Amino acid sequence: MTRPTPLPLIQVLRALAAAMVAAGHAQFEVAGLAARAGLPFASATWLPWPAGVDVFFVISGFIIVHASASLHGKADARQIFLAHRIARVVPLYWLATTLALALAWLRPGLVGTGADGALAVVASYLFWPMARADGTVLPLYSLGWTLNYEMAFYVLFALALPWGPRRTVLGVSALLAGLVLAGALVRPLPVPLAFWSDPIVLEFACGALLALARREGLRLAGPVRLALAGLGLVLLSLAGDDPALPRCIAWGGPATLLVAAASLGPAGDASAVWRPAVVLGDASYALYLAHPFVVRGVRVVAEATGVAARIGPGPMVLLMLVLACLAAILLHRIIERPLTRIARSRLEPSRRPAE
Repeated sequence: MTRPTPLPLIQVLRALAAAMVAAGHAQFEVAGLAARAGLPFASATWLPWPAGVDVFFVISGFIIVHASASLHGKADARQIFLAHRIARVVPLYWLATTLALALAWLRPGLVGTGADGALAVVASYLFWPMARADGTVLPLYSLGWTLNYEMAFYVLFALALPWGPRRTVLGVSALLAGLVLAGALVRPLPVPLAFWSDPIVLEFACGALLALARREGLRLAGPVRLALAGLGLVLLSLAGDDPALPRCIAWGGPATLLVAAASLGPAGDASAVWRPAVVLGDASYALYLAHPFVVRGVRVVAEATGVAARIGPGPMVLLMLVLACLAAILLHRIIERPLTRIARSRLEPSRRPAE
Protein backbone atom coordinates (compact mmCIF):
# COMPACT_ATOMS: atom_id res chain seq x y z
CA MET A 1 0.00 0.00 0.00
CA THR A 2 1.34 3.42 -0.92
CA ARG A 3 1.10 6.17 1.64
CA PRO A 4 -2.36 7.78 1.37
CA THR A 5 -2.86 11.50 0.87
CA PRO A 6 -2.33 13.17 4.27
CA LEU A 7 -5.49 14.51 5.88
CA PRO A 8 -4.32 16.18 9.10
CA LEU A 9 -7.82 17.07 10.27
CA ILE A 10 -8.65 13.37 10.39
CA GLN A 11 -5.73 12.94 12.79
CA VAL A 12 -7.01 15.88 14.83
CA LEU A 13 -10.40 14.15 15.00
CA ARG A 14 -8.74 10.90 16.06
CA ALA A 15 -7.10 12.81 18.93
CA LEU A 16 -10.48 14.21 19.93
CA ALA A 17 -12.14 10.79 19.82
CA ALA A 18 -9.48 9.13 21.98
CA ALA A 19 -9.45 12.06 24.40
CA MET A 20 -13.25 11.82 24.76
CA VAL A 21 -13.05 8.17 25.79
CA ALA A 22 -10.16 8.87 28.16
CA ALA A 23 -11.98 11.87 29.67
CA GLY A 24 -15.03 9.75 30.38
CA HIS A 25 -13.00 7.10 32.17
CA ALA A 26 -10.94 9.68 34.06
CA GLN A 27 -14.10 11.35 35.35
CA PHE A 28 -15.52 7.98 36.37
CA GLU A 29 -12.40 7.24 38.42
CA VAL A 30 -12.37 10.69 40.02
CA ALA A 31 -16.09 10.50 40.82
CA GLY A 32 -15.50 7.34 42.84
CA LEU A 33 -12.47 8.82 44.51
CA ALA A 34 -14.36 12.02 45.40
CA ALA A 35 -17.29 10.05 46.81
CA ARG A 36 -15.00 8.05 49.10
CA ALA A 37 -13.21 11.22 50.23
CA GLY A 38 -16.43 13.17 50.75
CA LEU A 39 -15.48 15.76 48.13
CA PRO A 40 -17.99 17.39 45.76
CA PHE A 41 -17.58 16.45 42.11
CA ALA A 42 -19.90 16.48 39.11
CA SER A 43 -18.79 14.96 35.82
CA ALA A 44 -18.91 17.27 32.81
CA THR A 45 -21.91 16.52 30.61
CA TRP A 46 -21.36 18.88 27.68
CA LEU A 47 -20.36 15.90 25.50
CA PRO A 48 -21.27 12.20 25.70
CA TRP A 49 -17.74 10.91 26.29
CA PRO A 50 -18.33 7.30 25.13
CA ALA A 51 -19.32 8.69 21.71
CA GLY A 52 -15.60 8.97 20.98
CA VAL A 53 -15.89 5.32 19.98
CA ASP A 54 -18.52 6.19 17.37
CA VAL A 55 -16.24 8.88 15.96
CA PHE A 56 -13.49 6.25 15.77
CA PHE A 57 -15.74 3.82 13.89
CA VAL A 58 -16.69 6.39 11.24
CA ILE A 59 -13.03 7.40 10.89
CA SER A 60 -12.07 3.75 10.55
CA GLY A 61 -14.53 3.22 7.72
CA PHE A 62 -13.13 6.29 5.98
CA ILE A 63 -9.44 5.46 6.51
CA ILE A 64 -9.74 1.87 5.33
CA VAL A 65 -11.17 2.97 1.99
CA HIS A 66 -8.85 5.98 1.69
CA ALA A 67 -5.68 4.02 2.50
CA SER A 68 -6.47 0.98 0.32
CA ALA A 69 -6.95 2.93 -2.92
CA SER A 70 -3.67 1.64 -4.37
CA LEU A 71 -4.58 -2.01 -3.76
CA HIS A 72 -7.46 -2.33 -6.19
CA GLY A 73 -6.46 -4.52 -9.12
CA LYS A 74 -3.49 -6.15 -7.39
CA ALA A 75 -3.40 -9.94 -7.26
CA ASP A 76 -2.31 -10.01 -3.62
CA ALA A 77 -4.52 -7.11 -2.49
CA ARG A 78 -6.26 -9.11 0.23
CA GLN A 79 -3.02 -10.39 1.72
CA ILE A 80 -1.41 -6.94 1.75
CA PHE A 81 -4.49 -5.30 3.24
CA LEU A 82 -4.89 -7.85 6.02
CA ALA A 83 -1.14 -7.79 6.72
CA HIS A 84 -1.28 -4.04 7.23
CA ARG A 85 -4.38 -4.19 9.41
CA ILE A 86 -3.10 -7.04 11.56
CA ALA A 87 0.27 -5.33 11.97
CA ARG A 88 -1.45 -2.09 12.94
CA VAL A 89 -3.96 -3.49 15.42
CA VAL A 90 -2.80 -6.80 16.85
CA PRO A 91 0.62 -6.26 18.51
CA LEU A 92 -0.38 -3.39 20.79
CA TYR A 93 -3.74 -4.94 21.62
CA TRP A 94 -2.13 -8.26 22.50
CA LEU A 95 0.36 -6.38 24.68
CA ALA A 96 -2.49 -4.55 26.47
CA THR A 97 -4.46 -7.78 26.87
CA THR A 98 -1.44 -9.59 28.31
CA LEU A 99 -0.81 -6.75 30.75
CA ALA A 100 -4.49 -6.78 31.78
CA LEU A 101 -4.32 -10.54 32.27
CA ALA A 102 -1.21 -10.19 34.44
CA LEU A 103 -2.80 -7.44 36.53
CA ALA A 104 -5.99 -9.47 36.92
CA TRP A 105 -3.88 -12.24 38.41
CA LEU A 106 -1.72 -9.96 40.58
CA ARG A 107 -4.41 -7.52 41.66
CA PRO A 108 -7.98 -8.49 40.70
CA GLY A 109 -10.26 -5.56 39.93
CA LEU A 110 -7.51 -3.04 39.12
CA VAL A 111 -8.32 -3.07 35.37
CA GLY A 112 -11.65 -4.12 33.84
CA THR A 113 -11.25 -7.80 32.92
CA GLY A 114 -13.31 -10.93 32.79
CA ALA A 115 -12.47 -14.19 34.55
CA ASP A 116 -14.28 -16.83 32.53
CA GLY A 117 -11.57 -19.38 31.87
CA ALA A 118 -9.05 -20.25 29.20
CA LEU A 119 -11.55 -20.23 26.33
CA ALA A 120 -12.44 -16.61 27.05
CA VAL A 121 -8.76 -15.70 27.04
CA VAL A 122 -8.24 -17.37 23.66
CA ALA A 123 -11.34 -15.66 22.25
CA SER A 124 -10.01 -12.33 23.46
CA TYR A 125 -6.72 -12.74 21.64
CA LEU A 126 -8.52 -13.87 18.47
CA PHE A 127 -11.06 -10.99 18.45
CA TRP A 128 -13.93 -13.45 18.73
CA PRO A 129 -17.05 -12.16 20.55
CA MET A 130 -17.86 -14.36 23.53
CA ALA A 131 -20.32 -13.86 26.36
CA ARG A 132 -18.98 -13.62 29.89
CA ALA A 133 -20.61 -15.42 32.79
CA ASP A 134 -22.75 -12.34 33.47
CA GLY A 135 -24.01 -12.28 29.87
CA THR A 136 -22.03 -9.27 28.66
CA VAL A 137 -20.16 -9.81 25.40
CA LEU A 138 -16.76 -8.42 26.30
CA PRO A 139 -13.19 -9.67 25.85
CA LEU A 140 -10.70 -10.09 28.68
CA TYR A 141 -9.59 -6.46 28.29
CA SER A 142 -12.97 -4.77 28.18
CA LEU A 143 -11.99 -1.98 25.79
CA GLY A 144 -11.32 -4.62 23.17
CA TRP A 145 -15.03 -4.90 22.33
CA THR A 146 -14.48 -2.15 19.77
CA LEU A 147 -11.67 -4.10 18.13
CA ASN A 148 -13.92 -7.12 17.76
CA TYR A 149 -16.03 -4.91 15.50
CA GLU A 150 -12.97 -3.48 13.75
CA MET A 151 -11.53 -6.87 12.85
CA ALA A 152 -14.85 -8.13 11.52
CA PHE A 153 -15.08 -5.02 9.33
CA TYR A 154 -11.55 -5.63 8.02
CA VAL A 155 -12.42 -9.19 7.05
CA LEU A 156 -15.55 -8.10 5.18
CA PHE A 157 -13.62 -5.36 3.42
CA ALA A 158 -10.81 -7.75 2.45
CA LEU A 159 -13.33 -10.17 0.93
CA ALA A 160 -14.82 -7.40 -1.21
CA LEU A 161 -11.52 -5.69 -2.11
CA PRO A 162 -11.09 -7.26 -5.59
CA TRP A 163 -14.46 -5.86 -6.72
CA GLY A 164 -13.08 -2.38 -7.44
CA PRO A 165 -13.40 0.83 -5.40
CA ARG A 166 -17.05 1.66 -5.90
CA ARG A 167 -18.38 -1.88 -5.76
CA THR A 168 -16.22 -2.67 -2.73
CA VAL A 169 -17.63 0.22 -0.70
CA LEU A 170 -21.21 -0.31 -1.82
CA GLY A 171 -20.93 -4.07 -1.36
CA VAL A 172 -19.49 -3.83 2.16
CA SER A 173 -22.12 -1.26 3.10
CA ALA A 174 -24.83 -3.60 1.83
CA LEU A 175 -23.33 -6.52 3.76
CA LEU A 176 -23.28 -4.49 6.96
CA ALA A 177 -26.87 -3.37 6.41
CA GLY A 178 -27.83 -7.00 5.80
CA LEU A 179 -26.21 -8.04 9.06
CA VAL A 180 -28.16 -5.39 10.95
CA LEU A 181 -31.39 -6.46 9.26
CA ALA A 182 -30.72 -10.11 10.12
CA GLY A 183 -30.10 -9.14 13.72
CA ALA A 184 -33.42 -7.31 13.85
CA LEU A 185 -35.48 -10.08 12.20
CA VAL A 186 -33.86 -13.34 13.31
CA ARG A 187 -33.87 -14.25 17.00
CA PRO A 188 -31.98 -15.75 18.65
CA LEU A 189 -28.71 -15.54 16.78
CA PRO A 190 -25.43 -17.11 17.91
CA VAL A 191 -23.48 -14.71 20.13
CA PRO A 192 -20.94 -13.64 17.46
CA LEU A 193 -23.62 -12.90 14.86
CA ALA A 194 -25.80 -11.11 17.40
CA PHE A 195 -22.78 -8.99 18.36
CA TRP A 196 -21.76 -8.17 14.77
CA SER A 197 -25.34 -7.34 13.76
CA ASP A 198 -25.59 -4.42 16.18
CA PRO A 199 -26.56 -1.25 14.25
CA ILE A 200 -23.31 0.36 15.40
CA VAL A 201 -21.59 -1.40 12.47
CA LEU A 202 -23.38 1.01 10.12
CA GLU A 203 -20.96 3.68 11.32
CA PHE A 204 -18.20 1.91 9.39
CA ALA A 205 -20.38 2.13 6.28
CA CYS A 206 -20.89 5.86 6.84
CA GLY A 207 -17.14 6.43 6.91
CA ALA A 208 -16.57 4.22 3.88
CA LEU A 209 -19.20 6.10 1.88
CA LEU A 210 -17.55 9.41 2.80
CA ALA A 211 -14.23 8.07 1.50
CA LEU A 212 -15.91 6.98 -1.73
CA ALA A 213 -17.43 10.45 -2.08
CA ARG A 214 -14.00 12.01 -1.64
CA ARG A 215 -12.46 9.58 -4.12
CA GLU A 216 -15.07 10.57 -6.70
CA GLY A 217 -14.27 14.25 -6.31
CA LEU A 218 -16.59 15.65 -3.65
CA ARG A 219 -15.05 18.63 -1.84
CA LEU A 220 -16.77 21.08 0.46
CA ALA A 221 -15.92 24.72 1.00
CA GLY A 222 -14.36 25.73 4.29
CA PRO A 223 -17.46 27.46 5.70
CA VAL A 224 -19.60 24.43 4.89
CA ARG A 225 -17.19 22.09 6.64
CA LEU A 226 -17.01 24.41 9.63
CA ALA A 227 -20.81 24.40 9.81
CA LEU A 228 -20.87 20.58 9.65
CA ALA A 229 -18.33 20.34 12.46
CA GLY A 230 -20.29 22.77 14.62
CA LEU A 231 -23.55 20.96 13.92
CA GLY A 232 -21.96 17.62 14.77
CA LEU A 233 -20.73 18.86 18.13
CA VAL A 234 -24.07 20.49 18.94
CA LEU A 235 -26.00 17.32 18.06
CA LEU A 236 -23.63 15.20 20.16
CA SER A 237 -24.12 17.55 23.09
CA LEU A 238 -27.90 17.48 22.70
CA ALA A 239 -27.95 13.67 22.47
CA GLY A 240 -26.32 13.35 25.89
CA ASP A 241 -25.14 10.21 27.65
CA ASP A 242 -28.47 8.41 27.40
CA PRO A 243 -29.91 9.26 23.97
CA ALA A 244 -33.52 8.54 23.11
CA LEU A 245 -32.56 7.50 19.57
CA PRO A 246 -30.48 4.41 18.73
CA ARG A 247 -26.77 4.93 19.28
CA CYS A 248 -25.89 4.70 15.60
CA ILE A 249 -28.19 7.67 14.94
CA ALA A 250 -27.78 9.75 18.10
CA TRP A 251 -23.98 9.48 18.20
CA GLY A 252 -23.10 7.95 14.84
CA GLY A 253 -24.92 10.65 12.89
CA PRO A 254 -23.04 13.57 14.47
CA ALA A 255 -19.81 11.54 14.21
CA THR A 256 -20.41 11.26 10.46
CA LEU A 257 -20.83 15.03 10.22
CA LEU A 258 -17.54 15.54 12.06
CA VAL A 259 -15.69 13.11 9.77
CA ALA A 260 -17.24 14.74 6.70
CA ALA A 261 -15.99 18.12 7.93
CA ALA A 262 -12.48 16.72 8.48
CA SER A 263 -12.21 14.69 5.28
CA LEU A 264 -13.97 16.54 2.46
CA GLY A 265 -11.52 19.39 2.18
CA PRO A 266 -8.06 19.89 0.67
CA ALA A 267 -5.27 17.49 1.53
CA GLY A 268 -1.82 18.46 2.70
CA ASP A 269 0.51 18.51 5.65
CA ALA A 270 -0.58 19.89 8.99
CA SER A 271 -0.05 23.55 9.73
CA ALA A 272 1.79 24.48 12.91
CA VAL A 273 -1.43 25.25 14.77
CA TRP A 274 -2.67 21.68 14.32
CA ARG A 275 0.65 19.94 14.88
CA PRO A 276 0.22 19.02 18.59
CA ALA A 277 -3.22 17.55 17.90
CA VAL A 278 -1.86 15.62 14.91
CA VAL A 279 0.89 14.17 17.10
CA LEU A 280 -1.73 13.00 19.58
CA GLY A 281 -3.89 11.74 16.72
CA ASP A 282 -0.99 9.61 15.51
CA ALA A 283 -0.87 8.12 19.02
CA SER A 284 -4.65 7.82 19.38
CA TYR A 285 -4.68 4.01 19.25
CA ALA A 286 -2.05 3.90 21.99
CA LEU A 287 -4.07 6.44 23.99
CA TYR A 288 -7.23 4.39 23.62
CA LEU A 289 -5.57 1.16 24.79
CA ALA A 290 -3.26 2.58 27.45
CA HIS A 291 -5.34 5.22 29.20
CA PRO A 292 -7.21 2.84 31.57
CA PHE A 293 -3.89 1.70 33.03
CA VAL A 294 -2.77 5.31 33.47
CA VAL A 295 -5.95 6.82 34.92
CA ARG A 296 -6.52 3.95 37.32
CA GLY A 297 -2.88 3.90 38.32
CA VAL A 298 -2.99 7.63 39.03
CA ARG A 299 -6.18 7.18 41.04
CA VAL A 300 -4.64 4.41 43.16
CA VAL A 301 -1.47 6.40 43.85
CA ALA A 302 -3.34 9.67 44.52
CA GLU A 303 -5.74 7.98 46.91
CA ALA A 304 -2.99 6.15 48.76
CA THR A 305 -0.85 9.26 49.17
CA GLY A 306 -3.62 11.75 49.88
CA VAL A 307 -2.71 13.83 46.82
CA ALA A 308 -6.29 13.71 45.53
CA ALA A 309 -7.67 15.48 48.58
CA ARG A 310 -5.01 18.18 48.36
CA ILE A 311 -5.36 19.11 44.69
CA GLY A 312 -9.09 18.45 44.25
CA PRO A 313 -11.14 16.38 41.78
CA GLY A 314 -11.02 18.78 38.82
CA PRO A 315 -7.23 19.06 38.66
CA MET A 316 -7.06 15.30 39.23
CA VAL A 317 -9.03 14.68 36.00
CA LEU A 318 -6.70 17.03 34.13
CA LEU A 319 -3.62 15.33 35.58
CA MET A 320 -4.92 11.92 34.49
CA LEU A 321 -5.54 13.13 30.95
CA VAL A 322 -2.17 14.84 30.61
CA LEU A 323 -0.29 11.79 31.88
CA ALA A 324 -2.36 9.47 29.67
CA CYS A 325 -1.58 11.57 26.59
CA LEU A 326 2.14 11.73 27.37
CA ALA A 327 2.26 8.00 28.03
CA ALA A 328 0.43 7.32 24.75
CA ILE A 329 2.87 9.41 22.69
CA LEU A 330 5.84 7.62 24.26
CA LEU A 331 4.18 4.24 23.80
CA HIS A 332 3.42 5.03 20.16
CA ARG A 333 6.98 6.07 19.36
CA ILE A 334 8.94 3.59 21.44
CA ILE A 335 6.81 0.44 21.22
CA GLU A 336 3.87 0.70 18.80
CA ARG A 337 5.72 1.88 15.68
CA PRO A 338 8.58 -0.63 15.99
CA LEU A 339 6.13 -3.48 16.63
CA THR A 340 4.09 -2.44 13.60
CA ARG A 341 7.18 -2.37 11.37
CA ILE A 342 8.29 -5.80 12.56
CA ALA A 343 4.82 -7.29 12.08
CA ARG A 344 4.54 -5.86 8.57
CA SER A 345 7.92 -7.26 7.60
CA ARG A 346 6.75 -10.71 8.70
CA LEU A 347 3.25 -10.60 7.25
CA GLU A 348 3.30 -8.56 4.04
CA PRO A 349 3.87 -10.87 1.02
CA SER A 350 6.35 -8.56 -0.74
CA ARG A 351 8.49 -8.24 2.40
CA ARG A 352 8.76 -11.87 3.37
CA PRO A 353 12.26 -13.31 2.95
CA ALA A 354 12.61 -15.86 0.15
CA GLU A 355 12.51 -19.42 1.37
